[in-house]
Order: sequence, then structure tokens, then C-alpha cells
Amino acid sequence: MRLAICGTYSSGKTLTAMALSHLTGVPRTRARTMREILPEAAPGKTLEECTAPELIQMIVVRHAERAAHEARLGSTYVSDGCSLQEWIYGAIRVTVGINPNTSVHLGDLESVPRTDEIRFFESVMAQIGSAVRRHVAGAYDAAVHLPNELPLARDGHRPVNERFRQLADQTLLRVLDELRIPYRIIGGSLPERLVRIAEDYGLPRVMGVDEAIAAAHTEYAAQDVRPETERRAA
Repeated sequence: MRLAICGTYSSGKTLTAMALSHLTGVPRTRARTMREILPEAAPGKTLEECTAPELIQMIVVRHAERAAHEARLGSTYVSDGCSLQEWIYGAIRVTVGINPNTSVHLGDLESVPRTDEIRFFESVMAQIGSAVRRHVAGAYDAAVHLPNELPLARDGHRPVNERFRQLADQTLLRVLDELRIPYRIIGGSLPERLVRIAEDYGLPRVMGVDEAIAAAHTEYAAQDVRPETERRAA
């Protein structure tokens, strides 16, 4: 089974995918995060400072890396997120702006001014969306959607706000429905999520839940989470 663990920022995707992979022995596929790609795409910048072309570059790079990793693993994997998220994070900026934190004053039905830059960005994201949808439709047998139960992490890596997160979540579920990818919304604590996912999808267990969570925390702690400005391109 090719199972995507989906959700928006701070929903717990990465830790859940890591722990599920340890629990079941199913390999985990992933793509480098925006924070990992950023030093190559826009050296010296934070995500908030990126231009529309730089964001497009990172979205394309992340999608390409994810697709390549999925192809190497074949017909069985747990995916930490999916390419829909990269595209959605870009597409929603047509409504909230290239830097979403500058439009937090807008109401739920308001959007940023439709400048020439925004209109061009919208057309580019529409074309990227078509390619991403085709890929995702053939890349996953099912998805788990993690609801927004956790507070948005204030770590400087997420140039988003609650409105952005809600819009992303709504769009993700709508597109999964459009693509007819079956999904289940699974929340709760990490142990509860793991038990339910394994049971609902008939996945094997190669270790205990607590052991899998401990291994995931060790793996997660090894990630480079320094601020973008402290990173350097390889």
C-alpha cells in the first residue's frame, strides 16, 4: 500500500510518518522541506523574504524530489505529506499574498489586491497544480488526514497564520475528494493515531508503539532545524 500522511503545517505529519514507519516496517518516503531547500534556492533569505519565482522554484524542486523518492520505493511506502501540499501552499498565496503574514488583517472573505504579479503567479500555480494532481492521482492508494489539533509552531520556519492553515486544510480535503483518493481523518494523541492507522489499514507491526515513538523522536531530533539565515548552501 502507498499511504500518504497528509495535513497542513504543525499537524504532526512528520513525527507520525516516522513513528508509523518504525512501527510497521514500511519504508517512509519524503522530500526535503522548504527550510532545507531554501539555502540553495534563495541564499541568505528567510521564507518570508522569498519572491514569487523563488517560491515556485522550491515547490517544483520539492515535488520532483518527492516523486523520485516514491518511484524508488515502488508499491509500498508511507509518505510524509504529499505533493498536493506543496502546490496548495503556493496556490493559496493568490488569496493571502506571497508573504501570508502581511495579510493577517484581512477578513475571511477578503483577499490581497490582484496585482500583475499575483495574476501571473496564479496562472503558473494553476499549471503546476495540473501536473501535481496527475502525479498524486497515480502515486497513492489511500491517505490519512491529520486534523489541525495542534497549535501552529512558532519556530520561524512557517510564514503562515491560522487562516492560511485553515484554507490549506480545506483545499487539501477538497482535492483528495476530487481525485477520488480514499482518506480517513485520524486525530488524537500520537499513540492513538498510530494504533488506529495500523488497524484501519491492516498494517503489520514489527515493534511496540512506545518503541516506535521513541525511535521517531530520536530521528526527528537529528533534523537540522536552525533558522534559515544560519544555513548555508552545500
